[in-house]
Amino acid sequence: MQITDEQIDSAQSIAEIAELVSNCQRCSLYETKTMDVVGVGSDAAEIFFIGEAPGKKEDLEGEPFIGAAGKFLNELLSTIGLERKDIYIANVLKHRPPNNRDPKPSEAEICWPYLRRQIELINPTLIIFLGRHAMNRFFPELKISEAHGNEFTKQMWGRDQTFLALYHPAAAMYNGSLRETLKGDFARIPEIIKTIKTN
Repeated sequence: MQITDEQIDSAQSIAEIAELVSNCQRCSLYETKTMDVVGVGSDAAEIFFIGEAPGKKEDLEGEPFIGAAGKFLNELLSTIGLERKDIYIANVLKHRPPNNRDPKPSEAEICWPYLRRQIELINPTLIIFLGRHAMNRFFPELKISEAHGNEFTKQMWGRDQTFLALYHPAAAMYNGSLRETLKGDFARIPEIIKTIKTN
C-alpha cells in the first residue's frame, strides 16, 4: 500500500502510526521485514530517544533496543532513575535494513514523516539522539565525535526543541572509553530537563 504523507500527518495516535507502518510499502524494506518496529514507551514521555534502525532481534520481536545495546541502554536509564516505560524510543527507520547495513539516505527520507509525527504526538521536552544516523537526520553537518554530550536547540513544530547527542550504546559496548563517555553524557540528562523546564 502506498501510504501518503497526508495520511501520516493526520494520524491522531501512536497506534494509528503503527497501523500505517504495518501497511507501508514506501521503500523496499517491507519486503524483507519480519515485524514492524514502530516504537515503544510512554505516549506522554518527556524524553524521546531516537536510534538508527532495527537490528535482527528487534526485527524478530517488533520492539526497538532489545538486544545487547538495549540492555546497556536500560542500565544507563537506571543510573538516572528511569525505566523504559518512562520514556519513548523509536528509530529513524521502522524496518530492518538487510544484514544490519546503514540506513540509506533515501530510506531515512521516506521514513521521516512517521518519526516526525511520532514526535509531534508525544511532544517531548528533550529529544536524544543515539548515534550519528539519528543526529544527522536533524543536524546533517554535525559529527558525533564532536557533538556528543552537547545540547542543541532548533525551531521545530513551531517552538524551540532541545536535543542531546549521545554515542550509540552499541558503539560504546565495544569501546571501553566510549562506554565511560556515554555514562558521563547520560548523567547530564536530569539537569538538562530541569533547565529546560525552568527557562
